[in-house]
Amino acid sequence: MEMLRVEGASLRYQAENGEITAFEDISFSVEKGEFLSIVGPSGCGKSTLLSVIAGLLPATGGSIFVKGERVRGVSPHIGYMLQRDTLLEWRTIRSNVLFGLEIRNALTPDAVRRADRLLETYGLADFAQMYPRQLSGGMRQRAALIRTLAAEPDILLLDEAFSALDYQTRLAVTDDVHRILKSEGVTALMVTHDIPESISMGDRVMILSARPACIREILPVDFGAPLAPLERRSHPAFGPYFDRIWKELKQDE
Repeated sequence: MEMLRVEGASLRYQAENGEITAFEDISFSVEKGEFLSIVGPSGCGKSTLLSVIAGLLPATGGSIFVKGERVRGVSPHIGYMLQRDTLLEWRTIRSNVLFGLEIRNALTPDAVRRADRLLETYGLADFAQMYPRQLSGGMRQRAALIRTLAAEPDILLLDEAFSALDYQTRLAVTDDVHRILKSEGVTALMVTHDIPESISMGDRVMILSARPACIREILPVDFGAPLAPLERRSHPAFGPYFDRIWKELKQDE
């Protein structure tokens, strides 16, 4: 089932030195439950593309469709995770997880039960009454993910969501997040500067050119069997995927 379709999307904006094109003629689709990694040179418009998909910025050309419906403004079908976990330090972990439901006026008994199930299933039930400062960086990120999933988004956008973590924690968290998203059947798009991260998590990797960004290639990633991100990193096919993506990105230097 097609969950997201982007047709000829472009974004231009006015700057002091004239009109700037962030990206142009971007077209792709993402199936339900798929994980699409997005890589490209710094400043090419990767994060801006996510903002357009989420409906936070209007495209100046083309169209975005979620579940067959054209996006016009902020889409209730989309969740967003940023670099920082943005947990509220004065609220407990459970209260943080319920916060997204509160601001949507969706704090129903069923929604609360789902949030509690997510906390239990993914190992945070024993920490539900603790505060963010009492948790490790990895656990905070897991709590932020559960907060997003509690609102039942069909699509999750991750914008450099692990870049604030130290390297060891980042490796563990990518395993954690990948497992949770696959278990919940959530469609995900992840912007990252980290090529190994894009390969270890993605079902496909979309490679963008320098600004104005266009799609250089959408590369299917197949290791022959379902593998966790850390397992993928040690697979013989990992190196050739890295080399191919690196070669594409080097063309813009």
